[in-house]
Amino acid sequence: MGFFSTILGLFGFGVGISAGLVIGYYLFIFFQPSDVKDPEIRPLVEQDSETLQGMLPEIPLWVKNPDYDRVDWINKFLEYMWPYLDKAICMTAENIAKPIIEEQIPKYKIDAVKFEKLTLGSLPPTFQGMKVYVTDEKELIMEPLIKWAGNPDVTIAVKAFGLKATVQVVDLQVFALPRITLKPLVPSFPCFANIFVSLMEKPYVDFGLKLIGADLMSIPGLYRFVQELIKDQVANMYLWPKTLQVPVLDPSKAFKRPVGVLHVKVLRASKLKKKDFLGASDPYVKLKLTEDKLTSKKTTVKHKNLNPEWNEEFDMIVKDPQTQALELHVIDWEQVGKHDKMGMNVVPLKELTADEPKGFTLELLKNMDLNDAQNEKSRGQLEVELTYKPFKEDEMPKTFEESKTLQKAPEDTPDGGGVLVVIVHEAQDVEGKHHTNPYVTILFRGEKRKTKHVKKNRDPRWEEEFTFMLDEPPVNDKLHVEVQSSSSRIGLLHPKETLGYIDINLSDVVNNKRINERYHLIDSKNGRIQIELQWRTK
Repeated sequence: MGFFSTILGLFGFGVGISAGLVIGYYLFIFFQPSDVKDPEIRPLVEQDSETLQGMLPEIPLWVKNPDYDRVDWINKFLEYMWPYLDKAICMTAENIAKPIIEEQIPKYKIDAVKFEKLTLGSLPPTFQGMKVYVTDEKELIMEPLIKWAGNPDVTIAVKAFGLKATVQVVDLQVFALPRITLKPLVPSFPCFANIFVSLMEKPYVDFGLKLIGADLMSIPGLYRFVQELIKDQVANMYLWPKTLQVPVLDPSKAFKRPVGVLHVKVLRASKLKKKDFLGASDPYVKLKLTEDKLTSKKTTVKHKNLNPEWNEEFDMIVKDPQTQALELHVIDWEQVGKHDKMGMNVVPLKELTADEPKGFTLELLKNMDLNDAQNEKSRGQLEVELTYKPFKEDEMPKTFEESKTLQKAPEDTPDGGGVLVVIVHEAQDVEGKHHTNPYVTILFRGEKRKTKHVKKNRDPRWEEEFTFMLDEPPVNDKLHVEVQSSSSRIGLLHPKETLGYIDINLSDVVNNKRINERYHLIDSKNGRIQIELQWRTK
């Protein structure tokens, strides 16, 4: 009986399977659902931007959004430099992490933690596009879209209680849209004081994590939990408007704000050597501080005199007494042709004691090259008296925000007087008829100052500062600012031309203490110049 039951069971199973397959095939072929419609086919040009982006998610951002620029040159740079950047970044990260790890492991009774392997792999990150914001502040704002599907290998060995365990991070993927702000921009390399980093949206992070060779991310539910935890933690710390600040320079030092005044008294020179073929020389002294763009100061010319006496005094703004030095050049004045150099010397300001006058008798040299045999030749002597007067502590800006405020004039400023500060920032849309190599000339009370030349630029930037120490407020004076262009090409009919000018009444800056405006240049079609004026008093 059992035998027949088994035979019949097998026969029924075979018949049932066969019948089920036949019936299912018949239903699939001959019965179609009536509520399914044929898809609507439309040309791509008729699709909206949201639909297109959903259809093609991997299109670079510079294609989708015209505000983003294509930055293939950065990707090419990273591709070539990545083997070297990989070693440099890993070495820096390891040097930073080691002292932190050594400080923390005793708290958890761990014997040792060290990197067995640390490499970012052979695949560099790529920039899918970059957006740059233009603002009126001294800052640069960038938003790059960064994608990195790398093959790093980070293996950390942990020893505790006589046991050793290794944790390995592999197959890292990071997609992020950070906002990177470089501010403030300063005139000292690398030209920005801080880096501020924020995330404009939650980043995508994916990686493999192995413990003693086993992939922890394969545990059900752990992968999604870890991924969401990382996203939330990173977002809580750095999602806009929260920022990560990385200081690069001390802003107060980067801007090199004035810290004192150097009082120079040029006394006399002696035993100067004759430069003129007929008669004696006509010497004068030119003074300049190193690391300073201000125009040199000059004494009067003493005609036909090899032992001149000047007894003339000058005040010079000091920005860094530890690195700056006073250059003194004795020059023979010529009515026609180039003036001849008679000798020079340098006095480092760090040799001066604050508020104490110090006299120097300087041997004149041809140059400051100690190995130059011509410096052994006698060229005469120059006597000067120097006094460095640092600003008082309450006059110094203590923070960067305070350094933006108006500073006080030096202590030795005449009573009732002050210091007129002229800062030439930039110009726009200046253009010459024959050449455009703009520079700015400032004329005030017969004293002329000039900025550096900027070659072939219609939108030059100078960021140069000039100071005038005055006995009384310039309420009835005007400042003449002129943008000029010059060319050194031989044979040019118009070697110099004016690109525009402006006359500024100084009564406003005396009343308001500070003015920072853009002025439309006279005799220029569209030219504008940004000038900042300050009136500093004690």
